[in-house]
Amino acid sequence: MNFWDYLGNRHQQLLTDAYQHASAVFQCMVVATVIGVLIGVVTYRSEWAGSLATTATSTLLTIPSLAMIGLLIPVVGLGVAPTVIALTLYGLLPIVRNAIVGLRGVDPSLVDAAKGIGMSRGARLLRVELPLAWPPILTGIRVSTQMLMGIAAIAAYASGPGLGNEIFRGIGSLGSKNALNQVLAGTLGIIVLALLFDAAYILIGRLTISRGIRV
Repeated sequence: MNFWDYLGNRHQQLLTDAYQHASAVFQCMVVATVIGVLIGVVTYRSEWAGSLATTATSTLLTIPSLAMIGLLIPVVGLGVAPTVIALTLYGLLPIVRNAIVGLRGVDPSLVDAAKGIGMSRGARLLRVELPLAWPPILTGIRVSTQMLMGIAAIAAYASGPGLGNEIFRGIGSLGSKNALNQVLAGTLGIIVLALLFDAAYILIGRLTISRGIRV
């Protein structure tokens, strides 16, 4: 059976796996974005706190993904839980780092002007600093998403959802007639999803970042 015949026979399962893969990455990115931006907001004013946040999230990223999921299985079991926890932790570093860099890069004169017209600290953060820091934050989100697309495939090791199941099935049956087709289908599916997500982020950037800031 050639690759195209394999896709035709397995398209329904592949679409289901692709949806689960995209859903897992999307949901973990939402959680990682909220946590990462909050960490950035709390730490960007202090040099040592910002360095600590960056170092801590960098350390998490050095843990091999297979080891991370393996360590989580005895604690939270198999399935979705270790996948969500691992992906969320891996997605933090680019978002935290870019949030800190973006917030520190806001022109102090703009913040002072907002303060001068009576804005509270919370209002300055929400209406001035975060909007101006949004471009680097969005870049961090894009980088995290591309990373998690590949890492999410390892979730199949813990009976997690996604296209990694197709890849692991192919690796586990090397020598069979469809082994290469399975690995290739899962790999290409992840690449396509990564490109679609990146295109969506480009569109979001165009819709949410003013032309003046982009220039």
